[in-house]
Amino acid sequence: MLGLNGTPFQPDTLQLTGIPGMQTGQAWVALVFCILYLISIAGNLSILALVVREPSLHQPMYYFLSMLSLNDLGVSFSTLPTVLATFCFNYRHVGFDACLVQMFFIHTFSFMESGILLAMSFDRFVAICDPLHYATVLTNSCILAMGLGILAKSFITLLPFPFLVKRLSFCKGNVLHHSYCLHPDLMKVACGDVHVNNVYGLFVVIFTYGIDSTFILLSYALILRAVLAIASREQRLKALNTCISHICAVLAFYVPIIAVSMIHRFWKSAPPVVHVMMSNVYLFVPPMLNPIIYSVKTKEIRRGILKACYKS
Repeated sequence: MLGLNGTPFQPDTLQLTGIPGMQTGQAWVALVFCILYLISIAGNLSILALVVREPSLHQPMYYFLSMLSLNDLGVSFSTLPTVLATFCFNYRHVGFDACLVQMFFIHTFSFMESGILLAMSFDRFVAICDPLHYATVLTNSCILAMGLGILAKSFITLLPFPFLVKRLSFCKGNVLHHSYCLHPDLMKVACGDVHVNNVYGLFVVIFTYGIDSTFILLSYALILRAVLAIASREQRLKALNTCISHICAVLAFYVPIIAVSMIHRFWKSAPPVVHVMMSNVYLFVPPMLNPIIYSVKTKEIRRGILKACYKS
């Protein structure tokens, strides 16, 4: 379907949806989202402030944690405008180009999180399997290069998406199924040949989530082998305990992704609310949980928080 001048037809605005089938209780939903955003933003800002202020946290592990917190802030701020507009102000329209920008940033930060979790698993691998060379391997320049590499990889692989969407016509309406813009959601209202979009989307998922998760599993297989070779039971537990926070962060990120994939693959007749809620869990839970996980399970972070509280 083409416009009057032969260009693809695209609506000026797209209509966002809150939670399908929920006609009442929007105020409670808005309150829940506000609490999630508050915990996520305050928690991740606190982690960043602690790492900057505390000299004892100027170590590779906490630099990677800072990257994770910064990325989680990016995820939160990418969804915040339209989610709050939808649930708090009942304003459900977003400009087409603004939707593409939001889609790009949401997916970019999501894929960056996977890369950061992989970098953190490498940090744990070096710390446990080759502790004598930990400081020489993970230098500040190496950490900076890894961070820039993760950013470049995500940016370059996601950059084609807005242009691939822009070339399509939209003749199946302008109502999206979420309170934010996602590429799969836009494909449901696009017409014409979306084969290129779907194939490239699958490639990006395999190239990022698939490769990252494989290397994370490989890292922990090598870590487990090294830990089992330690003679002292106390030292084995101490080594494994340094990985608990990262393992929890990996599970918080990948379990919702696997659940969404399984639902799309094996429960195609699932009510729309199921897909929406799982997407919400995938985008909102990890940024909220990560600062809580590291605050509870990491002694140095707890000590920094208590020190900051006593100073205030």
